[in-house]
Amino acid sequence: MTPDQTDQTGRRLGGLTRWVLAHKRVIVTFWAALTLAGLYSALHVTEALDEDFTMPESAGTLTNDRIAERFDSGGAVPPLVAVVRLPQGAQASDRAVRNELQGLDRALARAVPGARTASYGSTRDAAYVSDDGRTTFAVVHPPASEIGGGGPGGGEISDEALARAERAVASATVAGAEVELTGDGLLAREAPGAGGPPSFLSETLIAGVAALVVLAWVFGSPLALVPLLMAIVTIPVTLLAVWGLTSITEVNFVVVLLVALIGLGLAIDYALLVVMRWREERDGGAANERAVAEAAATAGRAVLFSGTTVAIGLLAALVLPVPFLRSIGYGGLLIPLVSVAVALTLLPIVLATVGPRADARRLRRTDRAERRWAGWARLIIRHRVAAAATGAALLLALCVVAGGMVLGKPEATSIGGAGKPKAALEALERSGIGGSPIAPIEVLTPAGDAEQTAARLGEVAGVRAASAPEGAWRADGLAVVEMFTAADTNSDAGRETVDAVRAEAGNLRETSVGGATAQTIDFVDGVYGSFPLMLALISGITFVLLARAFRSLVLPAKAIAMNLLSVFATWGVMTLVWQHGIGTELLFGADPTGSVESWAPVLVFAFIYGLSMDYEVFILARMREEYDRTGSTDEAVVRGTAATGRLVTSAAMIVFFSFAAMATVGELEAQILATGLAAGVLLDALVVRSLLVPATVSWLGRWNWWLPEGARRALRLSEVKSPPAWEEA
Repeated sequence: MTPDQTDQTGRRLGGLTRWVLAHKRVIVTFWAALTLAGLYSALHVTEALDEDFTMPESAGTLTNDRIAERFDSGGAVPPLVAVVRLPQGAQASDRAVRNELQGLDRALARAVPGARTASYGSTRDAAYVSDDGRTTFAVVHPPASEIGGGGPGGGEISDEALARAERAVASATVAGAEVELTGDGLLAREAPGAGGPPSFLSETLIAGVAALVVLAWVFGSPLALVPLLMAIVTIPVTLLAVWGLTSITEVNFVVVLLVALIGLGLAIDYALLVVMRWREERDGGAANERAVAEAAATAGRAVLFSGTTVAIGLLAALVLPVPFLRSIGYGGLLIPLVSVAVALTLLPIVLATVGPRADARRLRRTDRAERRWAGWARLIIRHRVAAAATGAALLLALCVVAGGMVLGKPEATSIGGAGKPKAALEALERSGIGGSPIAPIEVLTPAGDAEQTAARLGEVAGVRAASAPEGAWRADGLAVVEMFTAADTNSDAGRETVDAVRAEAGNLRETSVGGATAQTIDFVDGVYGSFPLMLALISGITFVLLARAFRSLVLPAKAIAMNLLSVFATWGVMTLVWQHGIGTELLFGADPTGSVESWAPVLVFAFIYGLSMDYEVFILARMREEYDRTGSTDEAVVRGTAATGRLVTSAAMIVFFSFAAMATVGELEAQILATGLAAGVLLDALVVRSLLVPATVSWLGRWNWWLPEGARRALRLSEVKSPPAWEEA
């Protein structure tokens, strides 16, 4: 590489590499100490993490917090529901039946002390009885002391409380009929494969083994261990930084999973890029240290720009008004920062010292793979219009599907196995009551207006019944009105009813609407209402950075457009699998949820946008380099694809296995997220990078490299030579 072909960033990176190689012991000692400290922090970081997924200032959250504070129960935590299907000839209104229902209330109160309960037995309210009078239910809101993972106003009912409630109903009968217990917590526990929250250690180990297999195939030598070694350093050091961050701000537990899996992927990706370029320089006859310096000046430059763009993709979550998403922004800064630092300081030392010995005995060379990728690129160039049209049509079709995505919690009928909780829910559905008691609307209103509020809101379209119980349902001049919708509140129709109830409650004195669904609706409105702002910020900053990196206005615009298209297409896959049920049973042995978890798409956006830009920079940086060398766009496409095709595909496979490992935990939320992440990586690698990128670069010709003089000065770039006269139009 001549001095004219090495820009200022490359020269600085070359200088950094020379300094690093002159201070090997200091650098190695520094990273070894940080890694040991990071391994220690990994044992303690999860204890300092937060599990809150709410928007603290939203109307639904504030109402739920007030309910939980005043009544020590309810709010965002769905209740337990005891269901009775009476025998033929018996009615809930029968005196004897009513007395037994009151006995059931007392048994539940003893099992869950301090719970707020209501049933037909305690209220004589028809809201708790089916139209035929034979199916009735009781709601049980456990006290805050029985809630874990979030405390009052959030979290889940403890296993101990669930067990006591189950024992209470197991020994109870009403008119000779068995009592069955259901509820969100019980249904989730009974779901096929349910196994508790994800453990970042187990998923990382699974992904690490898969990565080692792929790396062994890529390198065919012990050099395969080098990228994995970089990940072993990167992940603990990043966890150490996260642990330190918890001392100054709240950090959600999702960040640890992000560090483990994205950290693994990025650390290996960056090491792959540098090591492959180092191997290429050595195969070209360069001395070892010269090869290390050249790899740092060229591949290192791509790593630096890639890390910057990945950081922006995740850091942009800071603009969203949700604490747990801001945590992702912090993680988004730390992960690429540490990954880049390791790749540019520790990796050159490893290559300079043990690299030649590790790569001395190769099982095969890479020439054949490069020839195959070059042949693929020439095929795409010959049929570039058809390739671009095919790839774009597939992604656009998935984007159209994503336009119908329903965001929210899973519908009750989509969760649970085949046990008693699911049977109780099905009994509610068959009776015409429906699944809304599993997640009712809770309305906070002045105690003196409770009956009037229940009567007025009970007339809202979509509401099946409203009840204003007394006793524990009233405190400090306030009352909670329990409302049951005709449709599951987590369904599309149910959410519309919640909105209608909120609109009507706005006309009543000091009345506000809570419950889990109201809080979810606020979350969706807050996050996705701010989403256009986040997209604009990410796109604008990324455009400037890539324009400087590629010395072009067209390439960064195209890269951003393709990445956004890739993300929205990924949302389409999530919609098909989880909302419409295509492949859900085959892949996960589960029923479709009828919706997509409200927080999953924004997480998928942060991950996939960053990773897809990662690959885009790898490919386009090499194409830019080859164009500067040859002056031919098509030749740049062929050489760039040949040099990076195997690398990007291998990196995508490693990241795919990382995300697929998430699905093994059996937790529904993890499976939904894993679907989006794994599908996003496959779409990006197979459709965007293999079809659209080479096809569109070839099709645009010299327009790829367009940079007006005014833009060059604004970007503070040195003068760019005009394309050679033989460049194609």
